[in-house]
Amino acid sequence: MKQPTRTRTRRTLAAFAVATAGVMLAACSIQIESAPDPSIPDDTMLVAADNGSPLFERNFNPYMTNKRTAAFYMYEPLVILDNVTGEEHPWLATGYELTDPSTVVYTMRDGVTWSDGEPLTSDDVAFSFQLLKDVPAFDIQGIWSYIDSVESTDTTVTVHLNAADVPAAQLIGTTLIVPEHIWADVDDPETFRNPDPVGTGPYVLGNFAAQQYTVDKNPDYWQADKVAAEHIILPATNTQLDVATKGYDWAYSFISDVDGTWVAAGNENTYWFPPGGTIALFPNLTKAPFNDLNLRKGLSAALDRAAVGDAAAEGYMDPAGQTNILLPYQQDALDPSIPNAGLLDKNDTAALDFFAKAGYTQQGGKLVDAGGSQLSFSITTANGYNDWLKGVQEVQKQWGALGIDVKVDSPQPAAYQLALRNGEYDFAMGGTGGTGSIFRDFNGLLSSDYLKPVGEEAGNNFERFDSPEAQSILDRYKLAIDPEEQKQLGYQLQQIVYNELPVLSLYYGGSWGLVSDAKFTGWPSEDDPYASPKTYESTPLLVLTHLKAVDDD
Repeated sequence: MKQPTRTRTRRTLAAFAVATAGVMLAACSIQIESAPDPSIPDDTMLVAADNGSPLFERNFNPYMTNKRTAAFYMYEPLVILDNVTGEEHPWLATGYELTDPSTVVYTMRDGVTWSDGEPLTSDDVAFSFQLLKDVPAFDIQGIWSYIDSVESTDTTVTVHLNAADVPAAQLIGTTLIVPEHIWADVDDPETFRNPDPVGTGPYVLGNFAAQQYTVDKNPDYWQADKVAAEHIILPATNTQLDVATKGYDWAYSFISDVDGTWVAAGNENTYWFPPGGTIALFPNLTKAPFNDLNLRKGLSAALDRAAVGDAAAEGYMDPAGQTNILLPYQQDALDPSIPNAGLLDKNDTAALDFFAKAGYTQQGGKLVDAGGSQLSFSITTANGYNDWLKGVQEVQKQWGALGIDVKVDSPQPAAYQLALRNGEYDFAMGGTGGTGSIFRDFNGLLSSDYLKPVGEEAGNNFERFDSPEAQSILDRYKLAIDPEEQKQLGYQLQQIVYNELPVLSLYYGGSWGLVSDAKFTGWPSEDDPYASPKTYESTPLLVLTHLKAVDDD
């Protein structure tokens, strides 16, 4: 089934909420031009990937959340998972096998060396896993919630899980690996900033200063012949004006009026904004009347999702289907039996019918219950997430037109996150999916394992959806080694999201990839969506080993 498409307008761009920080350029108020620094040679890439606060700390510990971004260009995982397509790429491991649902065997790639010349071994992998157990603060992905024990041979690493959990193999494989011969001598890993990093990746640290640092191509990298850029420069300050005018080669950044600024600035600039997740409204399912499916169906039918997406992302992102699947890039995972790829049209007549089943009717321009009280509630979004606020205001207008009293609550981001996790809200704007793993996308949204009483922080399932059916499907998914069985179980999970509306999907959140073809070509694009365009985590390794230098001869 082909995904329905619509014509996109090209207006001033608003951003996916987590990427909206920064001062916006005035859209087309002045003509700007990209003027690359002539002192930067053609073999060197200028990248907006890291930001100082305002200066850089020399921290390349790959397990710290405040590490320098280029640590991802130095340290590699066993497996890379692309969050846009969901495609899995063997990396330091040539692959892995599940001998049973609780045993994973990773086969190590031969001929890989650390940047100091020492060989990568399976013991390095086992050591890295153990380090995350010894220092729980490093275990950001929580791999030790799945692992019972690890053993290594000359060519393999075997992970014994503490329970059957097939999808855990992929998550564990994305762990960054460090060299035992260096880290074993670190007295206090938890505070170690790793100022002189030694990794297996395509780059090593060059010059470092608080305002800017560089990384240089690792000549002994196991894929050195695929790495085109000899050097990468990463400044501490990357304003939108800098990005548009100083000849940046790559940025993952919101920029106002991308056509009128980034593209019009010249330097062979282009962009690609694939979906990075689904922006949705999370109902608090512990509260009446939001726990009434008919009410949720009415609210869903009253939404013009295209208008909400245009208000928030101003024409650049498509409305999202009610499936928790990123289209068109995860088309193969979509249940073909779901009508119109899960896209739901606005239908006020159907909405009023659903509201009537939930006990609400229109009287005097208001939607009221049997006692005459108007349906009234708040939508919570974070202060400063201007794109989300615009989307919420459009929802407020649409629901208000049917007589619902909708208020907007916009606490500071930390308070917003706490309210979401504690279940202390009516509706909340949020993001779902986009991990690249079908199982994790649905597990985080639907699993009863995350259920907490209101007032206690939940790690996922913030809407507090309690479905034995969904949990049974997720539990069977953990046992499923056969890809076709996994696909069918994914279809069943989509049906639950489509029919039971645990969240109301609105539009896709964008991945804001800005690139220049002036010096390097082969960037991920709509025509060649081989990787996410983001500059952080492990997917940049796919990009950095794919680019080609422009031949000026």
